[in-house]
Amino acid sequence: MPNSEKHQHFKLYKPYGYLSQFINNQSKRRNKKLLGNLYDFPENVMAIGRLDEKSEGLILLTTDGKMSEYIRSSQIEKEYYVMVDGVITSEAIEKLKQGVEISVDGNPYLSKAFKVSYFEIPPKVPERFVRDEKHGPTSWLSITLTEGKFRQVRKMTSAIGFPTLRLVRVRIGGFKLEHMQPGEMEQIATIL
Repeated sequence: MPNSEKHQHFKLYKPYGYLSQFINNQSKRRNKKLLGNLYDFPENVMAIGRLDEKSEGLILLTTDGKMSEYIRSSQIEKEYYVMVDGVITSEAIEKLKQGVEISVDGNPYLSKAFKVSYFEIPPKVPERFVRDEKHGPTSWLSITLTEGKFRQVRKMTSAIGFPTLRLVRVRIGGFKLEHMQPGEMEQIATIL
């Protein structure tokens, strides 16, 4: 495991509508909000993994590239709370556990959830308006993965007929979102 004594580490609640990056290299995305707009981070800090612009939740940040590689590896679990369109069925949950075919870089890929559970009562996450109740019922799931493909959770729930309406990453390994609110950051001593 990497030695992180001289490096700095942070956990951040990435708000909805932000890109998981510090520098914008694309001209078509000029007006996008970046993580660097939230705080004056140390030089060389990087996000470990990404959450897409419409996703929110826990992101770990570090100045240690080797640590970043380790956290992104399949050895570390990533847990998401996912609001889906419709009333989820036990059959759909079983499909997520068994694996559903999604597209990764234009190629078919069998994606399995490491763990899946259903919330009878919505989980404790900061409130954010998603849609009016007149558009139908929603369900909340906890989905744990050990990999991180581009838009993987969204593709998985869509493949079983329950599109993702809200996605909040709540855990990376032993680090949890806990009491944090969107935009809040905490410095942490170490990532391991």
